[in-house]
Amino acid sequence: MEGRDEEAAGAALLLYERAHFRHDPRWLLSGPPRLCLACALELLQPSSGVSLVRKKHMLSCLHDALLRHTREVTQLFAQNEMVCIRLIDILFGLLRSIDDGSVLEFTIQVLVQLLIQPKLEPYIHCLLEECQKELCKMPTMEGSLAIVTLLGKMVDAIPSLAEILVVEHGNLVEHQLRGLMYPNEAVKAAVCYLYGKLYSSPTVAEKLSGHFREKLCPLFLTTLDNAQTKELQVNCMGLLRQLLKYDPFVSVIMSTSGEAGISENAELPPKESTLPLVLKKLLMSRDEILQVASAHCMVGVLVHSPGKYAQTFIYADIPEFLFEHLSCTNEVLLWPVYSCLLLLTEERLFFSKCHAVYGIESLVRSLKGILQLNNSELLKQGLLLFKEILKRQPEEIKLFTNSATCKDAIWVLREAIGSCVQEVVMEAINGVAAFFRMDHLSSPPVPYGELQALVQTLLTRCADLVLPVSRRPLPLPGGHPSSRGPGRTGRQQQGKILHGALKGFQNACRLAVEFRNDPSAWENPFTAPSSDSKDTLETFSEFLLSACDSLCIPIVMRHFEQASHPALMETFLLILSNLFVIVPHMKEKFSKKLASSSFIRLTMELKARFCGGQSHPALNQACSNFLHCLCLNLFSALEKKAPPPREGFSVVASILYQSLPQINTGGPESLALLSDALHVDGATRQRQYCLILLFYLGYSHKDRFVPEAELFSALRSLLLSIQDQGESPPPAVFQAVLYLLVVCQDKGERLEKAPLSALRKMLEAVPDLSLVYSHHPYTLKFFLTYPELLSRFGHRVLELWFSWEDLASDAPSSAPALPDHVDLLLHILKSTSSVLLILLDLVYTSSMDIARKVLMVLRAFLKNNEDIQVGSLLRGHFLQILQQLLLESGAAPLQASSNLPLLLSLLFLVQPRDEAQRELDSTDLKLLHQVSNLCGKCSLAHVEILQASFNFLYWNLHQTTPGSRKRAVAVLLSSAPFLVLLQKTLGLTWTEPAPTCVLLGPSTKEAALLCSAWLLTASLSAQQHLGGLEVHQTLTIQLDKVLQALTLRKKKAALFSVSILRFLRTILEQKFSSALVTLVSTTHPGQLPSPEDAALSPLSLHQVLSLVISLQNLLVQKDLLLSQAVVGCLEALLDYLQAKSLDVAQHVASQPWNRFLLFTLLDAGDNSFFSPELLRLMTLFVRFRSRNILSQDDLGHVLRETAKLEFSELPMATLRALYSFLSQVQRTGSLSGPAGSATIPALLEALSERTWTQPHQQDLVYPFQHCEGAGWAFPRVQPLEEAGGAMEACGAPWIPLSLWLSSHAPAISCLGGVAVSFSHIRD
Repeated sequence: MEGRDEEAAGAALLLYERAHFRHDPRWLLSGPPRLCLACALELLQPSSGVSLVRKKHMLSCLHDALLRHTREVTQLFAQNEMVCIRLIDILFGLLRSIDDGSVLEFTIQVLVQLLIQPKLEPYIHCLLEECQKELCKMPTMEGSLAIVTLLGKMVDAIPSLAEILVVEHGNLVEHQLRGLMYPNEAVKAAVCYLYGKLYSSPTVAEKLSGHFREKLCPLFLTTLDNAQTKELQVNCMGLLRQLLKYDPFVSVIMSTSGEAGISENAELPPKESTLPLVLKKLLMSRDEILQVASAHCMVGVLVHSPGKYAQTFIYADIPEFLFEHLSCTNEVLLWPVYSCLLLLTEERLFFSKCHAVYGIESLVRSLKGILQLNNSELLKQGLLLFKEILKRQPEEIKLFTNSATCKDAIWVLREAIGSCVQEVVMEAINGVAAFFRMDHLSSPPVPYGELQALVQTLLTRCADLVLPVSRRPLPLPGGHPSSRGPGRTGRQQQGKILHGALKGFQNACRLAVEFRNDPSAWENPFTAPSSDSKDTLETFSEFLLSACDSLCIPIVMRHFEQASHPALMETFLLILSNLFVIVPHMKEKFSKKLASSSFIRLTMELKARFCGGQSHPALNQACSNFLHCLCLNLFSALEKKAPPPREGFSVVASILYQSLPQINTGGPESLALLSDALHVDGATRQRQYCLILLFYLGYSHKDRFVPEAELFSALRSLLLSIQDQGESPPPAVFQAVLYLLVVCQDKGERLEKAPLSALRKMLEAVPDLSLVYSHHPYTLKFFLTYPELLSRFGHRVLELWFSWEDLASDAPSSAPALPDHVDLLLHILKSTSSVLLILLDLVYTSSMDIARKVLMVLRAFLKNNEDIQVGSLLRGHFLQILQQLLLESGAAPLQASSNLPLLLSLLFLVQPRDEAQRELDSTDLKLLHQVSNLCGKCSLAHVEILQASFNFLYWNLHQTTPGSRKRAVAVLLSSAPFLVLLQKTLGLTWTEPAPTCVLLGPSTKEAALLCSAWLLTASLSAQQHLGGLEVHQTLTIQLDKVLQALTLRKKKAALFSVSILRFLRTILEQKFSSALVTLVSTTHPGQLPSPEDAALSPLSLHQVLSLVISLQNLLVQKDLLLSQAVVGCLEALLDYLQAKSLDVAQHVASQPWNRFLLFTLLDAGDNSFFSPELLRLMTLFVRFRSRNILSQDDLGHVLRETAKLEFSELPMATLRALYSFLSQVQRTGSLSGPAGSATIPALLEALSERTWTQPHQQDLVYPFQHCEGAGWAFPRVQPLEEAGGAMEACGAPWIPLSLWLSSHAPAISCLGGVAVSFSHIRD
């Protein structure tokens, strides 16, 4: 710039030397360039004689001065009008006389810059007049280029000049037509430029509309078609873009260039059109400017009426070339290409000629490229085009011809959804909604994995836009919005995005529904048969359900806190309805979750808020359809054991379908409708029934959206209304009414006589109460606290309640834990004794499963309420049942209920727990008589009945006073059929294989029965011998077989051995003189017994020694109960042998094997010899002075260890055994020396100070026979090692007997369903 300033200063100085002295100083500019305007004026005039180069330099300096000193120059020229006119005249003369392009350019720039100044506007008209005169004088347009160019520049610089030019100098405009016909493209370019500036003004364009239509249009189109130079092409395109702004001009152009629009026969192409072909030619050129201009012009045509002009471009195959240009990276070109294609998609022909199929790959590739750029507007336009193609593509023409393009499209949508520009996100989401179409994705393999990723991205993006879900409960419509939410505009934008996302998710769900009808879409056909592919329809469907649960629902609910959009909620409910169909096996579980999340309330509130009258019918229909599907799913799921009857289901479906669209009321209005006591018509009654079903399903899933007290009052009114009109509600509706009454009873007032009477009449009209029964903890409270309902329906309701109740029966403890809600029934039992009798009837008359559950409840009740004396009541009622059973059977074989064993076992529950023995009353004796008669009528096949009966009889013999025991034995001995049956039962011992354990299964049942039979026989024989009672029927038993049962069995159940040993002990104690039991020994005819055998008769020496060996073998098993039985039997045997043959007794007691046996039993640990059984065994050895078994050193060791004991910590049985042992040692003098003589008396004195009266212990744990299907056997106490392994194998819980005794200290137990008195075995 400094060099230029110096040159200008030098020129001025040069001019100054020649002519500047004549000029006024004011013409010299103050700042650089130091130019004298007067000198410049003289220099530029034709007579100056200055070279063209100097003039060009002066023009440049003058133009620079006008730019830098605009105000100063303008004032000078404005103050000197003649100078200004002279300068304009000189410059215009230069235009006419000079052909140099650069000089002309500077001249035009100076003129334009000079004329745009406000104070010089009057000179414009002068110049226009000069231009008009000059053009008119020209015979041709050869020299008009400069003038036309000047006019174009002037109009461009001064927009208001266009109207002046048209109105006041119309000839100038008309003269331009000659320029278009002149064969000089530079002139044509200048003319087009001028026209372009003229038509840029809407006012001028309107004035020139006739000129264009009649004269300019054909010439212009010809010029455009034949243009060769870039300058002309660009200016023609500029003029065309201006013309295409006006619809009349577009119509003229398209009509002039060829038939445009849709022909009468849509299948035939229109005539050839010049403009589309010209634009196509320019689009195919390599000049990006022309390509951009061509695309813009196409947009300019199509934007006026795509339906009218699109076919012309389509038949010209322009879409094909537009798609080809999508491969470029020029963002300026991509925008009009996208826009043009977007307009073309509005024409059906675009798709029918498969242009979309041809270009979809290019479009996807282009979008992938744009995603790398930072042009959100261009990306939004491309996504809009993509969405329209996806949306408008005909179903019969598949858009994606290969899976790679489809996957790329999914990738593009996912990336666009992740954009930070919400407008781009919105377009991408709309594209996703259009993408989920079956015809787009039906070509195998369906990319389920990519579709899952797309849905996941869609919902995750919405979750990012919507604030995180709060922890508080879902709000109801109409509540206060969250204060943390975005503003109103932000919520609206969020609502639009979320609605679009829901549309996409809805279409994904609809796609899954459609694919379910297409077997080819279920799995990927290219997957190997043995592979576990996750790319399946089932996986995709389950994903949609999971996505809705984890993302869609929380997002919508969070947005719903801030704003309510009916259209959005309509789409949301349609999605939920579709999900019921997509994953049928999950619909009930999904429905339960929706109901428990208050969706019934939400939908009802939506209907009440938006669907009143006739408003939002689509939302009302969506709400109704959703509720219809949800309620039917819930109604099916509420039936736990079996689906509801189809007729009941169809009735419910009909009520919901007809009435849901008509119910648009909130909670209070709905209750008012239910409480309507006036006569109601059929439609209103159906709406009431529909509301009842909605309340029922809501309440059953913890959604109590109306107050309980008000609902209870409304239900009472409804009952009276139904009764007054003589109606009978459908069973499903009546079931709902009953359920709501049950759950609301605590919040409402007690039912009065009128509604209670109406309810009873309705119940009596129901053929089966199970049709209207609903299982709930309060159901029993409702039916059992109203006497009117208890007397009529109590039995059936209790039966139904127990059939539905799930009570665990395999708890290892003696009292299985019951659910908390059973406490309500226990409380009712405590206050209502008649319910107990109903339960007893249920034990006998109901199924085994129900009877088992009733027994569990009764057991818990009796255990927790020991102060309540209900035994007499239940025993009396049971006696009536038993008498009725025996009366009905008469002499015929017994046909008893399978529950009778359970009923017999129930008798053990009602015995008093506060005393060890009690007097038997008349009811007890009658029960003994009836039970013995029952046994007499049984066959050996009635194992369960006999087992329970034997347990009951055994209990009566051991849990009563001696006087009552004597009467009980007399009753039993008087029943000959009973004794015959007992004889047959004992005979099973020889005919059946020995039982291996006392467990489940046929052999187990018979084994348990044999154990009970031998124990009962031992008890009867002992009591008969003690009381000298009369015997009418004897039991004949073979002694050899009894002994063989202990010796010849390889495996013996401990309890079976215990029962045989207890019988043998009783017989030995009686010296084989029992009047009840006759023992028969096998004799060989003609063989005389040996003297030893004769002395031991009826035993033989061989039998005695075999028995001793069997006892030793049993003793080493180290089982507590078995050890007690063995020691007791050994004591009785030695007593018997001592009385019969002292030598044999000494021989048995002094066998060397006994010492080995003793040490075997003592290897359990230190001081193990202080167990009662070992002490009793050592007492026997001391008694018979078996020094080879227990030496003085052994006795001394025991004595020293005894002195260290703390007697207060020992159980009473041990103290007694220890006292007996020490007394025997002292009596026999087995331990000599001062230590023994001094220590033993002190120890005996210390032991004598202990309380010898054993505190009361429960001698009987009340057993329950394991009955088939009942699952009873508790407490499961393990008496022997081999049984323990078998019980564990069966999965039965058990505990070691020693541990059980140490914690419970009872004297009797139930082992495998057999009642065993510990005192009977031990003492």
